[in-house]
Amino acid sequence: MAKSPKPPGRGARDLAVRVRTAKGRKLSSTRWLERQLNDPYVRRAKAEGYRSRAAFKLIELDDRFRFLRPGARVVDLGSAPGGWAQVAVARTNALGERAGRPRGRVIGLDLQEVEPVPGAEIRVMDFLAEGADEAVKAWLGGEADVVMSDMAAAASGHRGTDHLRIVALCEAAAELAFDVLAPEGAFVAKVLQGGAEAGLQARLKRAFRAVHNVKPPASRSDSAEKFVVALGFRGRGGDDAAH
Repeated sequence: MAKSPKPPGRGARDLAVRVRTAKGRKLSSTRWLERQLNDPYVRRAKAEGYRSRAAFKLIELDDRFRFLRPGARVVDLGSAPGGWAQVAVARTNALGERAGRPRGRVIGLDLQEVEPVPGAEIRVMDFLAEGADEAVKAWLGGEADVVMSDMAAAASGHRGTDHLRIVALCEAAAELAFDVLAPEGAFVAKVLQGGAEAGLQARLKRAFRAVHNVKPPASRSDSAEKFVVALGFRGRGGDDAAH
């Protein structure tokens, strides 16, 4: 369930699905539906029981950087629909299915109810609310090893505005990470390429030993999204991360 998707075999015959524009459906909606039906990651997610194709983005990031280890305590911000939580449960051994390996904890936060994910504890909570950091540490029974976010702000249709919104969201997620991460912890979050994230990058480089900017294969080529993977948290007190 946690393997990266393989590209279709060269000998396989790929039959693209064409969708007719139905009455009352916009052309943009038809194109989106057609893309979904022809997306190998969408098909793979359905076949393997993942709730979204985004699960493969996390799988590919973790395959490369190995931050989701058995026994890790993970905070999943903006957890809906639960695909990232599913991956985190499997890789941290949160269900205890791998005998002899440490058992992890996965806490998901979202503004809306999320269908339960076996092995994860999903709570309806605004992570920006006062006291959210202390609540998270209380639920985990200590500090987190990973704070991750696949959140995206509501699209406005204006690329520059959307970029600024998601950078602000990522900065807020980083603030929580600074408050709840244990030393050597990791922060993983989605951002959009555009240049306004320079301040965020500078803060992360002060707070972590290594900061990587990655576009995993599962991220659509026409998408401006990328992921920041910050590893080796130095601790908020010693690196001026708050300023």
